Amino acid sequence: QWVYNILEKKAEADRIIHENQDPSNGFVLVPDFKWNQNQLYDLYLIALIQRRDVKSLRDLTGEHLPLLKNILQEGKEAIVKRFGVPGSQLRIYLHYQPSYYHLHVHFTALGYDAPGTSVERAHLLADVIDNLVLDSSYYQKRALTFALRADEPLLKKFQEAGRV
Repeated sequence: QWVYNILEKKAEADRIIHENQDPSNGFVLVPDFKWNQNQLYDLYLIALIQRRDVKSLRDLTGEHLPLLKNILQEGKEAIVKRFGVPGSQLRIYLHYQPSYYHLHVHFTALGYDAPGTSVERAHLLADVIDNLVLDSSYYQKRALTFALRADEPLLKKFQEAGRV
């Protein structure tokens, strides 16, 4: 619900860095709660898509390329304009498995070792775009490896099913 509150400007409207209101290809760029905005070495922003029908990386197809390209281009432009950090100094990625199921993209300072940037969890947005250009249904077909903490309920479900 907090994602929808941000998109509907019921919450955090004053924190919005950039907004594209297009219902198909738009997004809102906001600082992540992990970043206090006092320095740039740990810059951390999140792009929340306007659409409500795309939950995670698994839902992405070639149809979503304009959306993803908008996020990549406009997100980098907004960050350089507001914070002076060029795109070459950003890590731009999606998580799989995500912490919440509304597609969002992370923008972090390249030198910042943010939680969830490991190869088992983070998928670079530029790579996601390239994969969808090569195969529109790439993420419906591809086996995606991800790490789980020992205390996560999903791990217990996999264990109960004999998958781990």
